[in-house]
Amino acid sequence: MLLCELQTKDVINIGTAKCLGRVMDLEFDEKKGCICTLIVPSPGKVFGFFFHECEYWIPWRCVLKIGRDMILVDVNEKEIIHRP
Repeated sequence: MLLCELQTKDVINIGTAKCLGRVMDLEFDEKKGCICTLIVPSPGKVFGFFFHECEYWIPWRCVLKIGRDMILVDVNEKEIIHRP
């Protein structure tokens, strides 16, 4: 699967049934050669302009299933939030 294919899928937290957004970037472990983290910007809008007040950094171990249209994750949103 290509990164551009991952970026078209909604990331859904199964604990809250909330759509967190779509994958913007990935973090790789260079030594092991594997994905460590999915980076998902939070949705935001102020005065008609879109911005991202924070990002969700989702550990790869929290990804439960990658389907045709969505990525299911099981996370505590307070623990994975990062402010740029």
